[in-house]
Amino acid sequence: MDIGIIGAGNIGGTIARKLAAAGHKIKLAGADSPEKIRDKAEQIGATAVEAREAVKDVEVIILSIPFAEIPNAASHFDGVPEDVVVIDTGNYYPFRDGNIAEVDNGKPESVWSSEQLGRPVIKAFNAVLAETLANGGSAGHTDGRIAVPVAGDDARAKAIASSLVNETGFDALDAGELAGSWRQQPGTPAYCTELTLPELRDALSAADKARAPIDRDALIKSFMEETFPLTHEQTVARNREVTAPRRA
Repeated sequence: MDIGIIGAGNIGGTIARKLAAAGHKIKLAGADSPEKIRDKAEQIGATAVEAREAVKDVEVIILSIPFAEIPNAASHFDGVPEDVVVIDTGNYYPFRDGNIAEVDNGKPESVWSSEQLGRPVIKAFNAVLAETLANGGSAGHTDGRIAVPVAGDDARAKAIASSLVNETGFDALDAGELAGSWRQQPGTPAYCTELTLPELRDALSAADKARAPIDRDALIKSFMEETFPLTHEQTVARNREVTAPRRA
């Protein structure tokens, strides 16, 4: 497939590398000019372009940019055909993005993103750490394969996104409609906890909408208070510990 990726950081760059290795034709745009990311793009098998070029003549667009930058990306979508699949990988962190009242008041993050862009989106790749995405994948049908939730309202678009998730080394789990995608947002049991398909289903079901932002902020506070950065394994364990469903 022809795929445009806006965002060349740890998540966007890794997705680009894995999908290029799977045989897809990738156009990659970053915060810097194409000249500044050209070497990186060539190393991962992608073509460095401006963001406005990344969305042209593609079948899928993947947005992997800071959440607060979503409105600024909307202008790039003028003229993009309606059948182009748009995947939102972003997450809202108020300490980084500033407070967005609608999301603070409970609107699911990717519903807000969809409204800013003026078109439907699929929420995927948001609930894995960069290290997990880069090195945690495995071949299909592998025991213990990590699962990734995929939420959206269009069955065709969700199927395409799920196929791409599988090609990057993870089991894709249909997480339902976009309105319910809060279940895979930061602070939920499904977020960055490296779960198998059955475990992820249970985690999505156990999500508590009111508790999630509290746990999100508590986790960020605890990470920032660490004298030394946690290892990847410690980070996953901390996420599981803080977001684990509480028994009555």
